[in-house]
Amino acid sequence: MTLRLDYANASPAGMKALGGVYGYLTQSGLPAQLVDLVYLRVSQINGCAYCIDMHSRDLLKGGLDVEKLVLVPAWHEAGALFTEQEQAALRWAETVTRVAETAVPDAEFQAARAQFSDKELADLTIAIGLMNAYNRMAISFRAVPAAAKV
Repeated sequence: MTLRLDYANASPAGMKALGGVYGYLTQSGLPAQLVDLVYLRVSQINGCAYCIDMHSRDLLKGGLDVEKLVLVPAWHEAGALFTEQEQAALRWAETVTRVAETAVPDAEFQAARAQFSDKELADLTIAIGLMNAYNRMAISFRAVPAAAKV
């Protein structure tokens, strides 16, 4: 794969704006590992190799066991390996990312709301939206994953 367009160089102000949202999320109070799990799951749904590679590495560096990492795509079959809050966040990430298909049902909202405060749920949804935006940039312009550069 070859990079089609260096989008960070082409639109530094735009990428800085996205980075500002990322910066907000790092200090939002949401657990970093939870947010990284959501970033990974959204990237898996969208098929973004660049982001899957990056967030897998981030999770491993953050201490996530590889056994848990490899089960993120099948989290719903992993039993108690994922906490109730992680399961709710991953379920919310899936339904929000697939909004055109799901229309985000009331039951999904209620399940997420049972695990998160209003602020946490709003911030989690911002994180999901941000990762969907980053995925679209990386996929559209063929960002090359670090693993593919070696």
